[in-house]
Amino acid sequence: MKSASLALAGLVVALTAGCSADSASSGALGPVTAADDEGWPFAVEEVDRFDEPWAMAFLPDGDLLLTERAGTLHLRDAATGERVEVVGTPEVVDAGQGGLGDVLPGPTYAEDGLVYLSWAEAGDGGVGAAVGRARLETGSEPALSDLRVIWRQTPKTDGEGHFSHRLAFSPDGEHLYVSSGDRQLKDPAQDTTNTLGSIVRLTLDGEPAPGNPMADAGGATAEIWSWGHRNPLGLEFAPDGTLWSSEMGPEGGDELNLVEAGANYGWPEASDGSDYGGGEIPDHAEGDGYAAPVRSWTPSISPGSLLIYSGEMFPDWEGDAFLGALSGEALVRVDLEEQRAADTEVYDLGERVRAVEQGPDGAIWLLEDEGAGRLLRLTPAG
Repeated sequence: MKSASLALAGLVVALTAGCSADSASSGALGPVTAADDEGWPFAVEEVDRFDEPWAMAFLPDGDLLLTERAGTLHLRDAATGERVEVVGTPEVVDAGQGGLGDVLPGPTYAEDGLVYLSWAEAGDGGVGAAVGRARLETGSEPALSDLRVIWRQTPKTDGEGHFSHRLAFSPDGEHLYVSSGDRQLKDPAQDTTNTLGSIVRLTLDGEPAPGNPMADAGGATAEIWSWGHRNPLGLEFAPDGTLWSSEMGPEGGDELNLVEAGANYGWPEASDGSDYGGGEIPDHAEGDGYAAPVRSWTPSISPGSLLIYSGEMFPDWEGDAFLGALSGEALVRVDLEEQRAADTEVYDLGERVRAVEQGPDGAIWLLEDEGAGRLLRLTPAG
């Protein structure tokens, strides 16, 4: 198995003082400081805290939608920082890795107020991911109205892991992409009669998109864009229109993938990591028929999210990938050049980073996992 230290070549920044016990107990918000911040490429400001956050997305007016796993959806005012709970969210299975997941304003949000959400739901056969669409009613009492499920992960299974259910819209606003984890079952990721271990491409109504690689097969197969995935928890389009995914491997073998139509990414037949308990898995190799990752990590960093930067605030980072690392407790930047990984930098936050998002002004926003739960805003240093 391949091995690479988490202390990757590049800048390693420690942001330790901002997560001290005294700071957490006081509830004080503001700049995050450390004993030696010389050379930091960004300043870090703590702007809010949450109990068990999972995802966030900015609305066109700059307000922020933010999910918590237990089922709460927050709407945070851009001007005042005040937040209110949005009522009308779906009933979720809040267990293991399940709960309320991703949220995104739809491509036509400015005209119709439609937002898309993902969550874990119970049903025949066990539990599975679902995606729904609703109208966001703003005002003094924000609410979701006319919520309906437009897609379900198939089949539902036992267990509480690997739902994935990240959402992304194509740059032209015509298609919805959903990442669907293997539910810790491995083999279904190589079976294209189900949607486990795949990335699906849908219309905005949740139907299989015309032109999908196996559209003529019908059923779940017609939804599939790519397969052989394990637990893709990041899904994002780059400024050049390419689709990228960050994916948790087994014991090592975390991946950053360029997602292409009809490609098989190998799980569980190929991985740059090892199975739990020491079982060997063949590495990705040229000619094996599987799409190899652009970048992989062993030991694991546990990428829980992905941003491909396109803002103006950090011009040198345009087109670069930013991964929120959970077990790695860091923000990881991968310099992408011509769809290949160049330099990598690891910014050690000392907390699990659950989500990474780009603000309307180009600032980078981080959301820490439950326990710390800080909402952080990164702007250029100096």
